[in-house]
Amino acid sequence: MSEARIADRVPAKIELEAGTYWWCRCGESKNQPFCDGSHRGTEFEPMRLTLEENRRVALCQCKRSDKMPHCDGSHRFLD
Repeated sequence: MSEARIADRVPAKIELEAGTYWWCRCGESKNQPFCDGSHRGTEFEPMRLTLEENRRVALCQCKRSDKMPHCDGSHRFLD
């Protein structure tokens, strides 16, 4: 599998309402951290994120987290 494009080197810290969201795995979306369909024709698929209640989240944008779609601080170790 190819490595995803690094969309940013900081997490997207945002307040989300309860519901379902599609997190971008490929890094190509113009609507980071969410999918806009830019992965079409690649091996990447977006990841579903379902929240049962409103909450603040830190979503990975470097696409290297071990806790995707959530940030685990992996961006601090990028070259």
